[in-house]
Amino acid sequence: MAVPRHVACVMDGNGRWAEQRSLPRTAGHEAAEAAVMDVIEAARAAGVTWLSLYAFSTENWRRPAGEIDILMRLVRRAIRKHAPALHTRGIRCRFLGMSDPRIPAPLVRDITDLMTLTRDNTRMTLTVAFDHGGRRDIVQAARSLIRSATPADEVTEAGFAAHLPYPDTPDVDLVIRTSGEQRISNFMLWQVAYAEWVFPQVLWPDFRAAHFAECLDAYLRRRRRFGDVHPTTATGKGLR
Repeated sequence: MAVPRHVACVMDGNGRWAEQRSLPRTAGHEAAEAAVMDVIEAARAAGVTWLSLYAFSTENWRRPAGEIDILMRLVRRAIRKHAPALHTRGIRCRFLGMSDPRIPAPLVRDITDLMTLTRDNTRMTLTVAFDHGGRRDIVQAARSLIRSATPADEVTEAGFAAHLPYPDTPDVDLVIRTSGEQRISNFMLWQVAYAEWVFPQVLWPDFRAAHFAECLDAYLRRRRRFGDVHPTTATGKGLR
């Protein structure tokens, strides 16, 4: 099996990483920056052409206001620090979500500037899910489809997907969720329908290129059937 075209990461474990070190939770978010940059470069070097990172969900707004404020500042700092390198490496940057008015205006401007700077790059597409909810994306797509006055009997999966944000995004091949947790957490629900999942125990701030390579290796050892029967199992021994 070939290297996955689209890898998505649920970057989980920042808070626990900090708690294990008797640090404030925000220290885990700050430490996560190195993991993000390491994984971006590892994915690019491996030939992955689409990488999606789950940075902030619609549910994360329930966290303490002070933690959210620091997280927003950290994201802005990271964008300003790494934008030139991302552009030089040919990475197109996108942000999925970004509809809540509570996102600070300076951060919105920096994100917009980053997307504008990198929009013509073709080496890899990096999608940061920020203020993202998979259910919300599907609801918004349904609303858009209804407004288009498409007859019910003409609605197809492909036609519906065309109304999702960034409809050119391919289905996710591999999802990596760090920290050992095994939940979808409302992440890109439409796109992960047939994804393979890997759940490394390592917490996100400690996740590095070597761990990413291990996840790719686990993916390459699997057989993707998409509901079909693999020839070696079509002899009456049952489906798996």
